[in-house]
Amino acid sequence: MGHKMGGFLEKPETEKQAQEGHGNGLRYCVSSMQGWRLEMEDSHSAACRLKDPFATWSYFAVFDGHAGSQISLHCAEHLMSTILESESFSKHKYEAGIREGFLQLDEDMRKLYHDQQGGSTAICVFVSPDKIYLVNCGDSRAVISRNGAAVISTIDHKPFSPKEQERIQNAGGSVMIKRINGTLAVSRAFGDYDFKNDGSKSPVDQMVSPEPDIIVCNRSEHDEFIVVACDGIWDVMTSSEVCEFIRSRLLVTYDLPMIVNSVLDICLHKGSRDNMTLLLLLLPGAPKVDMDAVKAERSLDQTIVQITKEVIEKHEIHDFETLIRLMKRMAINIPNLPPGGGLYAKYYIIEQAFHEKFPDTPAEIYDYFSM
Repeated sequence: MGHKMGGFLEKPETEKQAQEGHGNGLRYCVSSMQGWRLEMEDSHSAACRLKDPFATWSYFAVFDGHAGSQISLHCAEHLMSTILESESFSKHKYEAGIREGFLQLDEDMRKLYHDQQGGSTAICVFVSPDKIYLVNCGDSRAVISRNGAAVISTIDHKPFSPKEQERIQNAGGSVMIKRINGTLAVSRAFGDYDFKNDGSKSPVDQMVSPEPDIIVCNRSEHDEFIVVACDGIWDVMTSSEVCEFIRSRLLVTYDLPMIVNSVLDICLHKGSRDNMTLLLLLLPGAPKVDMDAVKAERSLDQTIVQITKEVIEKHEIHDFETLIRLMKRMAINIPNLPPGGGLYAKYYIIEQAFHEKFPDTPAEIYDYFSM
């Protein structure tokens, strides 16, 4: 995303900071990584307990900024309070309040940032004692895993989807190379005021609209977790792949940062060029660690170490890239690889085995795209 296709780093920035929290019967972990981009433009916010009178409610959000990070940072700081302070929300008309909050925040920011380029998507989740609200503006996405499947998901707002394209054209814009006027890759966002200048039209009828889509569903004891993430994730993994992978990890570890960070790494290895942020929200029905699954995972890891060593010796390999290429070919013969992640989920094991054999050779492959 971005007004101009931004440049990329020579090698990706892979440092991650995971944050965790819990409250109201929920646990969450969020982590992000700059990746190949020149700067980090994602932001997020999380609150397991809102202020009274909404202390039984929780809120989680990810903001994917483009052409600068001001808007995404401002959203992370102010979207929740703007929604809670809206007239409708205080009258318990929650959907109307969420919509009002979005439009209000976009107007508030226009006063501050009207002459600047850039904007941000927003994906947020409100959890009340009996309902879940998935709120989307842009192409970030939230997915609910229920009963072992990715069952409910927000719909990405892309300029080329018919409903969005119609609004863009009515507002005098065009969709070229899947972008608004050939430059902007999202059709709804905060900010982007240079696409919101038609004084004869309402804010929701501009080329870029700040209006969210809201999905409301009743909570069920079969709800396992919700994944809230920016398109850096969804560009390279499907909703089902991400949910299957996370579900399989919850059976083998309590370490949420490890689970979330491994999704980011898999997406990087799969060729994602974007900033990445993923927030994992565990609901009371989340899978619990299972000893049989833990044993199976341990034996899988041992198998992979053994195959790696055999491949290195048999093919006299000295560099990591060749090793990975051969391991990928062999992956078809390795049973029980993590669903949704496959061999990508085990790169770190292959890396460890490689390091044991060649302590001084860097085990980095940055040229993923040629592979």
